[in-house]
Amino acid sequence: MRLTSFTDYGLRALMRLAGEPDRLFTTEEIAREFRISRNHLIKVVRKLAVAGVVATQKGAGGGFRLARPPGDITLGEVVRQLESRQPLVECFRSDGGACVLSPGCRFRTRLSAAREAFLRELDRSTLAECAWRPPRRRSVAPAA
Repeated sequence: MRLTSFTDYGLRALMRLAGEPDRLFTTEEIAREFRISRNHLIKVVRKLAVAGVVATQKGAGGGFRLARPPGDITLGEVVRQLESRQPLVECFRSDGGACVLSPGCRFRTRLSAAREAFLRELDRSTLAECAWRPPRRRSVAPAA
């Protein structure tokens, strides 16, 4: 299964937030740290806020943080939220797509089962287990 960049960005941001769960982050900071599009990240954060995964704070000094403890948020939950609009294959689209195999295809049920197994596996891991903090920079002593 391949995740969209939308989901990839969301998971990276959440792993970073899980590394310092009490801290408020800006989209600019996360985008710069991970070298990703800030505009794209803003959309991801908005979706995560609607889903109740992050809490946002507007205005000067604003930003976003986890809405719940990182141990209470599973990777499966996050992937389900962020991939909800992305059908695995054409026949999974709400309109059924245009696949000529659709009426009698036996592959669809196997794909559906595989997707559910993938998500169940992700349900076994939490953000707390995948928390990421940047490596500390070592200070360089001035030359004598």
